[in-house]
Amino acid sequence: MTTERGNRKTRVGIVVSDKMDKTVVVKVDQLVKHPIYKKYIKRKVTCKAHDERNDCAVGDKVLIVETRPLSRDKRWRVREILEKHVTV
Repeated sequence: MTTERGNRKTRVGIVVSDKMDKTVVVKVDQLVKHPIYKKYIKRKVTCKAHDERNDCAVGDKVLIVETRPLSRDKRWRVREILEKHVTV
């Protein structure tokens, strides 16, 4: 019998900073419907995520998953890199 851990939140975002060791800053965009005007508004939030192997670079599209607190600000972990940023 396999017991599942709780459902963890996942988000897709773009890496905006990779200057820290084993940490990346990810910008997550989402569309939210205004309750009165029924118009969609773009909201963005930045999260610090744990990147164990320092694989992420600025511009990469990543999938982050919620985890236990790893430091004062880090509550997310990079699960996978969905798309590498191509520099020209």
